[in-house]
Amino acid sequence: MLLLALLMEAPMHPYRMQQMIKERGQDQLVNVAQRNSVYQALDRLVRDGLARAASTTREAGRPERTVYEITDEGDATMKRWLAAALPTPAREFPEFPAALAFIAAMTPSLVRDLLAQRAEAQATRVAAIREAAPPGLPRLFLIEDEYRAAMLTAEIAWLRGVVADLDAGTLTWDRELIATTLEEFG
Repeated sequence: MLLLALLMEAPMHPYRMQQMIKERGQDQLVNVAQRNSVYQALDRLVRDGLARAASTTREAGRPERTVYEITDEGDATMKRWLAAALPTPAREFPEFPAALAFIAAMTPSLVRDLLAQRAEAQATRVAAIREAAPPGLPRLFLIEDEYRAAMLTAEIAWLRGVVADLDAGTLTWDRELIATTLEEFG
């Protein structure tokens, strides 16, 4: 979908798409670490009739580059996807909540330290998101970064609250609590 969105802006070659994804920080949303992934995704879009080769360019001393454009079907598919994705929460299976489900396997003090580390790492990520926004860029083009920063900020507040509860001893556990809970609720 990201490639279709780029092609809705203007026809372009795959290398430029990858550059724009990185420049905009959208590589935090989709995995384009390998240049080949953009080419493979674009091949699928062409095969499915959602994009097509528009022209070929050649600059001095550079290999030939194919410029792609979105098709009418690609435009309609993108709009259908947005209409479905925006209002409906997706079933996602993130690793962090799964790890939280099993913190009883560790000591409260170790969990406290690990969650404090995560809070700091997330604070660093929020700072990086905010620093990456070019001054004057309209909010429309930063909305996904605004969302990511808001989610991370909420997570940081929650993490710091859990760390405080672990420090205060209001959240704690031991083998006896686990065994008693299993007997009662297991």
